[in-house]
Amino acid sequence: MLVERLLAGDRRALARLITLVENGSAAVPDIMRRVYPRTGRAYTVGLTGPPGAGKSTLVDRLIAALRRATTAGTAAGTSVAVVAVDPTSPFSGGAVLGDRIRMQAHTLDPGVFIRSMATRGNLGGLARATAEVQRLLDAFGFDWVLVETVGVGQTELEVARLADTTVLVLVPESGDAIQTMKAGLLEAADLLVVNKADREGAHRLAAELKHMVHLHRGGQQASRDLDWEVPVIATEAANDKGVEELLEAIGRHRVALETSGRLLARRQARRARELRELVLAELRREVDRALGDGGALAPLLMEVEAGRLDPYGAADALRGRVKVEPPPLNS
Repeated sequence: MLVERLLAGDRRALARLITLVENGSAAVPDIMRRVYPRTGRAYTVGLTGPPGAGKSTLVDRLIAALRRATTAGTAAGTSVAVVAVDPTSPFSGGAVLGDRIRMQAHTLDPGVFIRSMATRGNLGGLARATAEVQRLLDAFGFDWVLVETVGVGQTELEVARLADTTVLVLVPESGDAIQTMKAGLLEAADLLVVNKADREGAHRLAAELKHMVHLHRGGQQASRDLDWEVPVIATEAANDKGVEELLEAIGRHRVALETSGRLLARRQARRARELRELVLAELRREVDRALGDGGALAPLLMEVEAGRLDPYGAADALRGRVKVEPPPLNS
């Protein structure tokens, strides 16, 4: 069984299970149920930002820095998994593997696992199956999971719902776009990075970001419920400058989350949100089947289509017919 092989440390089984999850196999619910008890140990960092910000190079340098960090009692570096969400190829429908090319120095490292995933039309910078893949990597036993979003021309914030720490990567040329992303930026980002800091305008952008963080700190604390002033870190990933400082800031944020209890609270909220989304998705499927040809609600839909009944009246007539009965819970 693939799940047992994954839990025993079989990387081929991990790769095959990820493929099943990406393809939306009917076995996914059973796979997730079986790996769930082994999840919750990996720390997930999401890196997002506009195209050309150097996210892949920064992830590559973070992998190296994490692998250099030794764990207590052993000389082996911390294990790292990377989910690199790439644009979808218009020819194969799969991922354009630019990220793997940039991270190829780590491909032979047994403590590193890199998987590229195609967005397959999903908005928000992540593939639909990213959360499930993150859970598989967690169950496998990786200490860290780095999730790099695809650049879509604007700052995508969906990764903040998946990651424990969210890093927003910008470049000096991002300055003109900052005004349009203030609210979402300050609500979603735990760390701000000005990459390619050797370019003109880097200091000006860093100063503007620090000013924004200072002005919005009260709102930031209220929205993220953590006494944490978002740091602004300058990096030159291509030259391996500032990466250790970034990793140290990620570590400080992790400690702040853990000591305040917010890491547990965020993960609880994430699980609750996932349940709601799964239930709503199933309800949508049930409604679509009922409204389809031969479905129980097809006559009602025909009345609406013909204009004899307004959609609000039809929806009101259905209220009370759709009930969610609590299932028996395992003791």
